[in-house]
Amino acid sequence: MNVAGAARSAGQFVRALSLEQWIVLASVTAVTGLAWLYLVAMAADMSDMADMVGMPDMERMAGMALVTPYAAWGAADILAAGTMWVVMMAGMMLPSALPILLMQASVARGRGEPPLLATGPFLAGYLVVWTAFSLAAVAAHWLLLRAGLLAPDMYLASGVVGGILFIAAGLYEWSPLKERCLAICHSPLGFILGHWSPGAFGALRMGILHGLYCVGCCWVLMLLLFAVGVMNLVWVAALAAAVLLQKLVPRTRIVARLSGVALVLGGVALIAGAA
Repeated sequence: MNVAGAARSAGQFVRALSLEQWIVLASVTAVTGLAWLYLVAMAADMSDMADMVGMPDMERMAGMALVTPYAAWGAADILAAGTMWVVMMAGMMLPSALPILLMQASVARGRGEPPLLATGPFLAGYLVVWTAFSLAAVAAHWLLLRAGLLAPDMYLASGVVGGILFIAAGLYEWSPLKERCLAICHSPLGFILGHWSPGAFGALRMGILHGLYCVGCCWVLMLLLFAVGVMNLVWVAALAAAVLLQKLVPRTRIVARLSGVALVLGGVALIAGAA
């Protein structure tokens, strides 16, 4: 498609949006923007903390345990880690959820249901699933730190382990489970028509189910953050863009498999460099 054709398509899309869809679009954009502002601020704080690891009494500062190998965590540290992971997943995954949220609002209107009352619970269910994933990531974060496998900059201290994680992620891109989950995430209208449930509770159930498919599609890619740096915002943005691309491009299966090859090659390079 040429530039003029793309511009016409974009114009048609904008004109076709209903008021409720505009509200959904604006809300998701605002929340995503706030999430990224939080991540930028926290990344700067984490970088400063990483530079202070090993200095006397620094472990007692709020949040220092998140970057200090072998450190014990208190309730405040668990809360800080949980907030970091939840906000990071929201910033990464909300843009890729926007197509199905807009479709949910459109289908709800067509079925005579209030679009926003159908879209809100759907989004809540979606975020519940990613919050559960975030809590699992917090547990992995703590275990890696306690084992001394996570450096103060919050990336795997072993290049070999990081390389193995890259290779595992690349192989997963070729797996039947990835293919099935991606096919469902790639077809918002097909999912909604195939799993429609009326009312707020039905929308919540749909959001949870779609969130599970989305986690099934992307969970290994998210774990790559441990290999490249949990708060490495360049990689956070790159992975978010990769997820969005896989859900939007026409030949998504080919894109996923090419990504898998690139990840395997990257993993081999990491292991070779560590050796």
